[in-house]
Amino acid sequence: MSSNQLSTSSASEPATDKRKWANPSILAGLVVIIALLPLLLSSPYILHISILIFVYIIASVSLRTITISGQFPLAHGAFMGIGAYLAGMASRWLGWQPWLTIPLAAIATAGIGMLIGFPFSRLRALYYAMGSLFFGIGVIYIIYAGGTWTGGYAGLIGIGGMFGGSRVAYYYFFLGLALVSVIALYRFEFSRIGINLKAIAQSHLVASSVGINEGWYRILAVGVGCFFVGLAGASYAHYNTVLSTSSFNFMATLWLVMYVLIGGIDSFAGPIVGTIILILISEFSRDLKVFSPYLSAGILLIVVYLMPQGLVSLPQLIKSRLFERRKEKKISHVPGN
Repeated sequence: MSSNQLSTSSASEPATDKRKWANPSILAGLVVIIALLPLLLSSPYILHISILIFVYIIASVSLRTITISGQFPLAHGAFMGIGAYLAGMASRWLGWQPWLTIPLAAIATAGIGMLIGFPFSRLRALYYAMGSLFFGIGVIYIIYAGGTWTGGYAGLIGIGGMFGGSRVAYYYFFLGLALVSVIALYRFEFSRIGINLKAIAQSHLVASSVGINEGWYRILAVGVGCFFVGLAGASYAHYNTVLSTSSFNFMATLWLVMYVLIGGIDSFAGPIVGTIILILISEFSRDLKVFSPYLSAGILLIVVYLMPQGLVSLPQLIKSRLFERRKEKKISHVPGN
């Protein structure tokens, strides 16, 4: 067996274990319940929050896809803005239909991501994070400088919508988009490419020594992550029909980072859980909207201290604690103790 095959087979063992993060029947049941939600709760507000959750699930899971290569980008919100503004400008100024602008904007975002990722692939750790941060800030200022074309500081208006404004239709559209995106990213992570990316994250020197092209794989990871976040941004543009840079600035990226970290960066389901819980908490505490960042920061500190693997590890943590208590009780009932 060659060294390349040996490294791949050894890397695939933990990956196989992590794939079993939920029972397929439970997932199918959850999807059915989510699909029936508009029939049970027809409130426009609930549908709107659900749509936002679907959008940010795509964005947060795609962010994690980039991190499996060992890099941590801080411009993901800006890439979401690139997809949104490209689709919005094509709709506003060229009159293109959403079915054309959404895929083209996603492809263009992926292309820009890979183009920027080429020089950034030589950077690692803190330097990569700093470089991506400066790029994200630069994107926002380019939008400001776009004047009439991008809407500048005032924002871009007049974007064409879909489905005649029906929130139920939007709900099912974004539900389907989120499902397809999550499944695609799941398959990508646990494919041979994903295994190689994880090998690079563990040791880029060892990965390079067995023939894995570190730079190419990291550029590919950025391209895939940017494609899906661009897809989410372009779809959001046609849903909201109005764009502002406040939705894609550095604070937006920090929210995506918190979704991933609080949910659990080591688990594929982590960003999904983190997105759902944090968005619901922020909506339930609307009266404390000013303190929302502090509330989320407090949750992050608690999770890091009590649940290093994120909220997704909570069921397993409870199960292990109950098992330990039962074991202690059995030992205490043994004669002589």
